[in-house]
Order: sequence, then structure tokens, then C-alpha cells
Amino acid sequence: MSASIIMYTDGAARGNPGRGGFGTILMYQNKRMELSGGFRMTTNNRMELLAVIEGLKALKKPGLNITIYSDSQYIVKAIKEGWLKKWIATNFAGGKKNKDLWLQYHHLAKEHNIQFVWVKGHADNPYNNRCDELATAAADGKNLAVDDVYEAEMKSL
Repeated sequence: MSASIIMYTDGAARGNPGRGGFGTILMYQNKRMELSGGFRMTTNNRMELLAVIEGLKALKKPGLNITIYSDSQYIVKAIKEGWLKKWIATNFAGGKKNKDLWLQYHHLAKEHNIQFVWVKGHADNPYNNRCDELATAAADGKNLAVDDVYEAEMKSL
């Protein structure tokens, strides 16, 4: 029987675009890991997606059953309603955004059995609220990383 992982994720942006951050909580049995990171110029949707990606990258074994809780309709609907499959099939035609991150997610997701659950943001879920705290603290932090792909795309416009 493969392990069951619970993951909570959130992203934040101070301005959209603006400084941004992500927060992720991974839980397995009685173990808990928190991840976060901040970027000097990005978008909320990129940070929502990066929170999922960084959580998946932190896992060491393939074949895990993972339930991901997110307050991002963008993320949850892209998976559950098949948007991502269509975007990949059409090579993100029509200017679909965040191709780099969606392709990273798609590659990482192949390793696991993943189920997404939407949760209401800024409500009474302590794990979602903690992810929001992690994401906003990261966005407000010093020494913010560069979201290379996003900044390159903005320069080319």
C-alpha cells in the first residue's frame, strides 16, 4: 500500500503582478513539513501553482497517493475540468499563461496519484490559513528570488 500525503497550498502576490510568495504544508502520519519562497515580480496564479510544484518536488518516493487542498479555482479547475489536458494538446494556444509551470506540474504529477480539493480561502481552515501566512510572509521577505520566465515574458511584451 502506498503512502497517503496531505498537501495544503497557497500563493500570494502584493500587486498582481508584484512581489509574490508561496506556502505549502505537507503532512504524512504525524510528520509535517512547511515550505515557502518569495519572488520579486510574479503573479498570484504563478505562486498558487508553484506552491503545488514545490510540494511535489519535496516528495522523495514515486507512486504516492496525494490529496492537494487549494483555494485556487484556477489550479483546481485546470486539473479537475481537464483544462490542462486541452492546453497541453494545443501547446497552450491562444496565449494560455504559465506554460512553464504547468509543464513542470504535469511532469511531476505523472509520478503520483493526485486528487485536488478546493477549499475556501481566508476562512476557517487552519492549514489553508497557515499556507496564506507562509505565502504572504515570503512575499514580504528580503532577498526575493527572480521568477526568470515571468520576468523574461514581461520584457518581451
